Amino acid sequence: MMTPAQCRAARALLDWSQQQLSEAANVGNATIRNFESGKSSPQNATLAVLMNAFENAGVIFVAENGEGPGVRLRKER
Repeated sequence: MMTPAQCRAARALLDWSQQQLSEAANVGNATIRNFESGKSSPQNATLAVLMNAFENAGVIFVAENGEGPGVRLRKER
């Protein structure tokens, strides 16, 4: 699943605010704020919805490969 750092990085790649992610994923802004700050961890279903919103916008999640998980933008075709 997605880490708080991946969430912050994905938003930065897209130049999205927490509010924009909230609207794209239909998830409460407080849920995103608390997740990114490490105050709470959302349910897996909520994380999946957030990841889906990012992926639909062109973010690719890079799995742990010994260097840590990350994100990047999909190449335009």
